[in-house]
Amino acid sequence: MSEVSVVEGGAEDGTPAPDSDENRRQVLYWRLLARLFDPEEQPSLESASVAVVEDIGLPVALLDPAASVDSVVQRHPELTAEFDGLMTPEPDADGRDRAAEVRRAALASKVLLNVFSTGNGTVTAEQLARWQSDAGWLERALGCRPGDLRGGRGGAGRTAGGGVSPTGTGVGTPAPDLSRLIPEFGPELGSIEAGLVRRMHLREVLADPALASRLTPSMSLIEQLLRDKNNLSGVALANAKALIRRYVDEVTEVLRTQVEKASVGELDRSVPPKRVFRNLDLDRTIWKNLTNWDPEGERLYVDRLYYRHTSRKTTPQRLIVVVDQSGSMVDSMVNCTILASIFAGLPKVDVHLIAYDTQALDLTPWAHDPFETLLRTQLGGGTDGTVAMALAQPKITEPRNTVVVWISDFYEWRTDELFESMAAIHRSGAKFIPVGSVTSSGRGSVNPWFREKFKDLGTPVISGHIKKLVHELKTFLT
Repeated sequence: MSEVSVVEGGAEDGTPAPDSDENRRQVLYWRLLARLFDPEEQPSLESASVAVVEDIGLPVALLDPAASVDSVVQRHPELTAEFDGLMTPEPDADGRDRAAEVRRAALASKVLLNVFSTGNGTVTAEQLARWQSDAGWLERALGCRPGDLRGGRGGAGRTAGGGVSPTGTGVGTPAPDLSRLIPEFGPELGSIEAGLVRRMHLREVLADPALASRLTPSMSLIEQLLRDKNNLSGVALANAKALIRRYVDEVTEVLRTQVEKASVGELDRSVPPKRVFRNLDLDRTIWKNLTNWDPEGERLYVDRLYYRHTSRKTTPQRLIVVVDQSGSMVDSMVNCTILASIFAGLPKVDVHLIAYDTQALDLTPWAHDPFETLLRTQLGGGTDGTVAMALAQPKITEPRNTVVVWISDFYEWRTDELFESMAAIHRSGAKFIPVGSVTSSGRGSVNPWFREKFKDLGTPVISGHIKKLVHELKTFLT
């Protein structure tokens, strides 16, 4: 395919031929595929792509593999709005704008190539930070906030629209459903990031404050730090703790917002409302004072103000969180440990925290501080839930006011014995919530035997977004 036939096709009057834009778009995508699967540069595709990009008025820096998306938008800030929501569906319009499809193809190729082509060899802190930034731009292009798809600090997740546009990849076909695409993107992004972290000389990076300051905390990085923390000392250990603390604080802020937004107990009308402006019930105040209306002066005289009740009924509740600290449990362990600390700060909620592998550790004294809790965990090893059950059962003194959250992949040595004790907790009147494991790449893994048993028991395993667990806990505890 010659450069001229791809770029310059058209009628004698200068009007682009019908297939001109289609050919340009194909050139950009063929270059993307060639770059992803073959590190060797294809000169003909490169030169044709340069001609396409220049002809549509975009910077050639989009084709530079060494240039981050950040650097491109810093030099060309007008492209920021185009990258945001780049792959989200657009409102239906009459006909296809083929020229716009070519432009989107060029921008999408830049983001996809930077994220999915990571090369080989050792990764520096600067390279990891650049990849994390580019991954954030991909998430923004998909209508999410940076970090959402990697199971990190994002909150709401995706924007309205429900799909990802094919950016011209499918002729005459509707945009694929975002709910199917997102679960596929998330695990892959997490897996790529985890691979980059493993390729770093992390201990050397942590020992250098200048290099450590370039690291952006993420779930993949936190997992590696938790695994390696016992082999660190001095400056390296201090920098590792600082990164863990930063990540914990960021996730805590997101989860605290979700807890505050979750549904709570019913209003307690026995408690007088606070007489402050934000509680003023304006509609009721006007209605109750209508007898004071002055038709001549057209004024309403108010002799009594009415306020909304805001206090809600609560009873003392006990939350027991049991966390499997085997290596596959890092994401769930971090999130649920932080979540336990947030609920520990609620009035009348008594939080207990237990971590286990082949031995169990009662972390209740540190339940209010997820940072200290995580530093006391030890990833890896086998799994024996019966040792954790031996610590948890004595804590259930009032079953009707107790909820037990058990976070594990449920691949256990003594399956029958453990399940029977879990079923006994459920039958006692306590609320038992099993939560499935999620790896740092976002892939769920739950023992199918336990999954079916919990389903038959009427307590299905909660998996997916932590908002589900927040809702379950907040409904029960308040």
